Amino acid sequence: MDFAFDARTEELRAKLLAFMDEHVYPAQQVMHEQTAQQASPWDVPPVVEEVKAEAKRQGLWNLFLPDAEYGAGLTNLQYAPLAEITGRAPHLAPTALNCAAPDTGNMEVLYQFGSEAQKKQWLEPLLAGEIRSAFAMTEPEVASSDATNIETRIERASDGTGDYVINGRKWYISGAMNPNCQIFIVMGKTDPDGEDIRRQQSMILVPRDTPGLTVKRAMQVFGYEDHWHGGHAEVVFDNVRVPAGNLIGEEGSGFAIAQARLGPGRIHHCMRLIGMAETAIELMCKRAVSREAFGKPLAQQGVIHEWIADARVAVEQLRLLVLKTAWLMDTVGNRGAHTEIQAIKIATPRTVVGILDKAIQLHGAGGVSQDFAVAELYAGARTLMIADGPDEVHQRSLARRELKKYL
Repeated sequence: MDFAFDARTEELRAKLLAFMDEHVYPAQQVMHEQTAQQASPWDVPPVVEEVKAEAKRQGLWNLFLPDAEYGAGLTNLQYAPLAEITGRAPHLAPTALNCAAPDTGNMEVLYQFGSEAQKKQWLEPLLAGEIRSAFAMTEPEVASSDATNIETRIERASDGTGDYVINGRKWYISGAMNPNCQIFIVMGKTDPDGEDIRRQQSMILVPRDTPGLTVKRAMQVFGYEDHWHGGHAEVVFDNVRVPAGNLIGEEGSGFAIAQARLGPGRIHHCMRLIGMAETAIELMCKRAVSREAFGKPLAQQGVIHEWIADARVAVEQLRLLVLKTAWLMDTVGNRGAHTEIQAIKIATPRTVVGILDKAIQLHGAGGVSQDFAVAELYAGARTLMIADGPDEVHQRSLARRELKKYL
């Protein structure tokens, strides 16, 4: 086994670390200040576009996409440590590098399954960072952890034009509040009575300005609105009509496309979570050496030693598991790495939430305030125990695969 990063990864890591120090970290405070001065909290602060332009100039752009024609041409194993670095500033760094969800997953869908016309109209401006996008899958009226439950309908128009008409209600549609969000990828049922429940769903492109599409409200996450991610919205589709050419792939391929989309997304989230955990450990250490309680610094309290040591051990374990998963995805494909993908999706958010919980505790009242990053990081990490499939769904699938060996 060789645990060293290859030459290209080391080069990009050094470049990205310098970029974070010189541009991303200083811009975070500016981003908050500019947001407070804007007419709408959803407007993109000017400093974000400035940092994006610098990232593009330095070649730190579209690092997530493995095809060199469209992205950086990196393998999952090469990209993983870079995603970790961006996780240390999760509100800005992924966006600055055009590597933020849900755009990354949407670009992967268009890259893998989109027609040439769809790539020209939507993939190219997304890759250029000129527009943003949203992925509309989760629904409030059904248990969306089972994607076959989805009730949104995508039906042929009755007038013989071949157009599709979409009706349904979605929520927690990430990115939809961003004024630059120009396109939605919508999952719904084209064949609700089909025999194969995994062939009932399809995906279709719906431009934001299509009549009948209404972004009703912003959804909060533990009280946060995630302005810099473009928020999370409730969206209603009321007789939304789009041309047949907006269908992605073929009718009935929506479930398979969703699974292809979520595999890379899960590893990206996990690597960024490890970066968040590193930030938590750094904040814990700084707090511990700067505060006194009961006559000595917190850094000399035994329980604090345990928290910091346990956090370091957990992060090192997670990183190795995620890197192994990335290597398997590169060598045997996502299907061959299915067990490991599920394992990291279960282990990483849960562990990072535990580390952030201790960081909150160490900060005392400050830990739940807006003056430190830990509360908002906790909200983001805790959400990922639900997003991209709740932990319990992955546990169920993973256990069944293990038990199958003995049945």
